[in-house]
Amino acid sequence: MKKPAWVIDKERARRAAAAETVWLFGLHAVRDALVNPSRIKQRLVLTKNAADKLSEAIAQGGLEPEMADPRKFPVPLDPGSVHQGAALEVKALDWGPLADIAVAGTGAARLLLLDRVTDPHNVGAILRSAEVFGARAVIAPARHSAPETGALAKTASGALERQPYLRVKNLGDTMQELKTLGYVLLGLDGTGEIEIADAVADLGDRPVALVLGAEGPGLRERTKSLCDHLVRIPAAGAFGSLNVSNAAAVSLYAVAKG
Repeated sequence: MKKPAWVIDKERARRAAAAETVWLFGLHAVRDALVNPSRIKQRLVLTKNAADKLSEAIAQGGLEPEMADPRKFPVPLDPGSVHQGAALEVKALDWGPLADIAVAGTGAARLLLLDRVTDPHNVGAILRSAEVFGARAVIAPARHSAPETGALAKTASGALERQPYLRVKNLGDTMQELKTLGYVLLGLDGTGEIEIADAVADLGDRPVALVLGAEGPGLRERTKSLCDHLVRIPAAGAFGSLNVSNAAAVSLYAVAKG
């Protein structure tokens, strides 16, 4: 029986996605990717200076570097990328099913959900905070979010190799799934009905998922409707706000402090 055209297209798209690679750059990002046994590495390009600094990681990574002239660095990076003479072509990491991480992941049962946060620098900074405060994963929709890129990895300063970053088909469906797994969903909103510290104090040891929206638009209406509570970070004055990466760090601290 011949497969329908839509099935063939879907399979072709899946194969294309699996074949895609990412160029990581910068000493920290490249070093941590080299020593990550879960990372599939394909091509390593270094200047002599960078190779000297990364000698131990190169030995661990088992990939022969291509030596490059720093004035003619032969890697397809965006103009202005501060590569520090180091670039590594890799496949995106596969962290496995969400349910496995949410239920049995490392650390306390805390998650971060990002609603259309597209800036890779913000997401990279959020991954660093998630690692510091022990969140099990950062979760974002597959579309309208920051993909795994060199800029994201460099801002994450190595956290991308250790901190699960999952991109899901539908954020709303994922939120409903987390509720069935026992998670309480706290949406960060400037007009939230309760301060985050007060909300956390009432939860005891229950698993918590913090939901943050993009700067400007904030949480979408459906995302808000799926949250158990809308919470706010208290401000000293009537004006001023935090960007999403700072809000994530403050919220994670509030949950960790409990």
